Amino acid sequence: MRILVLVKEVPDTYGDRKLSVESGLADRAGEMVLDEIGERALEVALKHADAHADTEITVLSMGPGTVPTTLRKALAMGATRAVHVLDDALLGADLGATAEVLAAAIRRVGFDLVITGNLSTDGSGGVLPSMLAEMLGVPAATNLSTVEIGDGRVSGQRSLEQGSYEVSAPLPAIVSITERLPDARFPSFKGILAAKKKPFETVTLADLGVAVDDESVPRSIVISVAERPARVAGVKIVDEGDAGEQLAQFLIAQRLA
Repeated sequence: MRILVLVKEVPDTYGDRKLSVESGLADRAGEMVLDEIGERALEVALKHADAHADTEITVLSMGPGTVPTTLRKALAMGATRAVHVLDDALLGADLGATAEVLAAAIRRVGFDLVITGNLSTDGSGGVLPSMLAEMLGVPAATNLSTVEIGDGRVSGQRSLEQGSYEVSAPLPAIVSITERLPDARFPSFKGILAAKKKPFETVTLADLGVAVDDESVPRSIVISVAERPARVAGVKIVDEGDAGEQLAQFLIAQRLA
């Protein structure tokens, strides 16, 4: 079984998050960590590998030169090998470009199952798993709160406000998981030492045969960016017999009524 897990380097959720007003991109000057939802996705693969010795787990990530640190953590947790897509042309890539590049990398590596989080904690797009499934021509089982990997199929439970659904798909396939899946294991000392010797490959757009600057491919761009205005004091309504009228006027002015 060849399982490929998509992971992402993101700003630490305990730090402040803001956009650079110069570039319009997320300010990544602070501490960067392996996204927790990616760790949970890796844990799903590792649990399957614990019971099936023939499982090969590849962790794949796209990002800047700091990404190898987070990929090494994934290797220390138990992944078999790591692939890093690194290219300056990918700075600020939107979801369309990201999906195209990751799909090319996934094809290059080969897979029976791709596991990813339902959405990252920085971009929170939530559409990448479905985009990848479309580009790779495989079924997608998204937003799963449980995952069962069987002989030739993957299945799980999707929980929505209306209820829970049991979904399944034949392999090869893509699944995305939610935070209802268990926390990831911690890297052991033995795993940290072993990670230094595991295969680690860095690939560029040229290696993948992808040109993200092709004008025939739609790309979104940032038109402008500005700092969020400082919070101001709200409107205080004192009831002097006309509070209801004041409230109604306020709601009408805010187009809330």
